[in-house]
Amino acid sequence: MADDFDDLVLDEDFIQAAETSEPSARARMLAARWRGEKPEPQPWRSDEPPAGWFFSKGRKRRWRRS
Repeated sequence: MADDFDDLVLDEDFIQAAETSEPSARARMLAARWRGEKPEPQPWRSDEPPAGWFFSKGRKRRWRRS
């Protein structure tokens, strides 16, 4: 019994030839969240380090090749 999908190859060309594409789960989640409430503008870079990061000039470590 031969199957119609025996010779089907799911490679990059097959994927790129798809006529439709679906947004990622994160994109769908953010779109649903932003429908009710628009996001506040965020700076591209913050002046403060992220929470949990500790910067110390006294304990600077440098990578060295052995």
